[in-house]
Amino acid sequence: MRKVNDRLSEFLDEFNHLMKGKFSEGFEFNVINVRETSANLISKYVTDTPEIASIRDGVVYASGYDIPIRVFIPYPDEVLPVLVYFHGGGHVAGSVASFDSICRKISRATKHIVVAPEYRLAPESRYPCGVTDCYAVVTGVWTALDRMGQYYQPSLSVAGDSAGGALAATMSHLAQFDYSVKIKKQVLIYPVLDYTMRLKSHQENAAGYFLETRKSVWYLGQYFREGQCRREASPLFMDFTAGLPETLVFTVEFCPHRDAGDIYFRKVEEVGVRSENIHFTDMIHPFLNFEELVKGECSKVYSRMNSFLND
Repeated sequence: MRKVNDRLSEFLDEFNHLMKGKFSEGFEFNVINVRETSANLISKYVTDTPEIASIRDGVVYASGYDIPIRVFIPYPDEVLPVLVYFHGGGHVAGSVASFDSICRKISRATKHIVVAPEYRLAPESRYPCGVTDCYAVVTGVWTALDRMGQYYQPSLSVAGDSAGGALAATMSHLAQFDYSVKIKKQVLIYPVLDYTMRLKSHQENAAGYFLETRKSVWYLGQYFREGQCRREASPLFMDFTAGLPETLVFTVEFCPHRDAGDIYFRKVEEVGVRSENIHFTDMIHPFLNFEELVKGECSKVYSRMNSFLND
């Protein structure tokens, strides 16, 4: 029998009651309230901000748009591998600043230099702007770090949560055909991998578990222009070859995007690439942002990322 974690269940009872009242009064999603909710959620429930050696800001210069980056260096005087981390937020919300604590935790736990790009968001910059920005960072990260005088191991991995997981996966699929960039590993945390949203979990978890299908539909309506092919943009339907990086996918039971993550990890495995899936049976999307309620589960994510990336 499916059952949400007790502390998350209490939160959901209050949240769903609040939203039911708002919708009855004519509430509609817009970029103001969606971005505000995203920022407030992390600020309220991710309160532990670990110390790290240093944080530096830089820029990846690209054609058409220069991408700001923040570099998280966990330990002084160590030459470490690099992990580019793409924050979540439905391609509409989230920021490097709001994900500061999460990036710090990942950097410390995995002993990686974490590079977090401030990629452009929709609806101001629709698809494929975010993808273009992120790939510019993946291909230009060494030059940017060199310009900053930052020492590193020339070993590159990518990771992301939710929509950031979609971006991380897209980077890996692009890089498999690009000999100028080598992505060693990818970590996808409850990723959004199927923009067509036609799988069982999109219906089974459509309502009541914080990220609802109707909100996902709204996000994608902001992200894509009318007539753009969402299937082609979905990592689940991209080419799978042995050139993909080793893959770790975290899925959660109460998430519209659960089934896409499960199918994706299997498709990577089928082409002979090491692929792992860690499934949380009582979590919701995006539980990393609810750390104060589920500290043990969040710690497990960081721990498993460490063992996977450093194996």
